Amino acid sequence: MWVFAYGSLIWRPGFDHAGSHPALLRGFHRRFCLWSRHYRGTPEAPGLVLGLDRGGACRGVAFRVPGAAAAAVLRYLDDRELPDGAEVVYHRRVLPVRLVDGAGGLTVPAVTYVANRGCTLYVPALAPEEAAATIARGVGQMGRNRDYLLNTLNHLKAMGVRDAGLARIAALLPED
Repeated sequence: MWVFAYGSLIWRPGFDHAGSHPALLRGFHRRFCLWSRHYRGTPEAPGLVLGLDRGGACRGVAFRVPGAAAAAVLRYLDDRELPDGAEVVYHRRVLPVRLVDGAGGLTVPAVTYVANRGCTLYVPALAPEEAAATIARGVGQMGRNRDYLLNTLNHLKAMGVRDAGLARIAALLPED
């Protein structure tokens, strides 16, 4: 089984894997498109989290999971991304991703989590300035929203990936 990571799963997968490869997913792009009222914000001051939204392409990481661990990893990911009692903000999908390193451009089916455009936490459009202001003040159970953004950007940079949308938001953050 393969798992495609595009946000915090890149730098905090939370599951054992047998390998990882830089990967490209076409048809979706990474975007701060979901309000976070627990993990990266509060009900009074929500933060934002990343989702895969329709259109474009997204560079991330494909983790290879041994078959014997697949069921446990899916349970873990569903608990992390689709917690009981919470609104369904992501749909688990299996999508083709292309491995873009020494794997010869191999395309593999990968489990990933796509933003649910029908949920009340979906943010259809937010100006970069508004996203930066929201992220700057967001703090939740998993820490500061700005750290989530900056960790993601730093890990993408280490992979040689530049995400212009995230970089623009980060550039608009007030000094820490």
